[in-house]
Amino acid sequence: MNTPSQDGRSRPESKTPTPERRRRRRARDSLSREVILNAAETIATRDGLDGLTFQALGKELEAHPTSIYRHFRDKDELVLELIDNLRSRSYGGHYKATDSWRDDLRSLAHHIHEHYLRYPQFALQMAARTTRRPTEFANVEFALDALLRAGLAKDQAAMFLRVYGNVVRSLSSMEAGFQALEPEARDRDALAWQLEYRRLAPEEYPRIASMSDHLTGIGDPRVFDFVVELFLDAVESHAAANRAPESGTDPVP
Repeated sequence: MNTPSQDGRSRPESKTPTPERRRRRRARDSLSREVILNAAETIATRDGLDGLTFQALGKELEAHPTSIYRHFRDKDELVLELIDNLRSRSYGGHYKATDSWRDDLRSLAHHIHEHYLRYPQFALQMAARTTRRPTEFANVEFALDALLRAGLAKDQAAMFLRVYGNVVRSLSSMEAGFQALEPEARDRDALAWQLEYRRLAPEEYPRIASMSDHLTGIGDPRVFDFVVELFLDAVESHAAANRAPESGTDPVP
């Protein structure tokens, strides 16, 4: 659109944006790792990790996306930092060894499980990634100490640590994934164990038919408790076998 000048000639309207039309920008020195991580959590919780991009962060923070690179090298570094930050918030620094290695490992397992259910959007990444950061290091140190106090040799403790981590995280991730399903899909899956399995023909599925009243769904909290106790029993059994030669008794099979 043209506007008349004082001499009567038509001149193009200025395209300089008014203050109202200008997009606000955050001051460069107001960004920090903590501010970015809080925004990243907001975006990932709302849009999932696929929606967590530097472009989305820039929009959320009212900052240019390139300014985020001053604090994080790339999205992967940001995600790993976010995972460790969420762990620290849930249960980081809360652990001190007691006189019961069994209680210590049980407590850690349940805190991890509760953490996954609290943040189901991050469950897959939390289960699969090694963050190489303080909260993870502290958890590994705590678990190894408990396994050694149980009476395992170092090589056994290292193997049991891996089994412990994989089992606890995998089952927690599965339950978190189930909770993250759309309500209708979650209800259909839950009802399948209560209804559809019970309707199966006994002549075709005799074992299922005879045990349908005892089958449990994915979200049954007893399953996680049962798995943890199985693991702790296995640790105890191996530790007892280690002590057997010293006492002169037969080792535990």
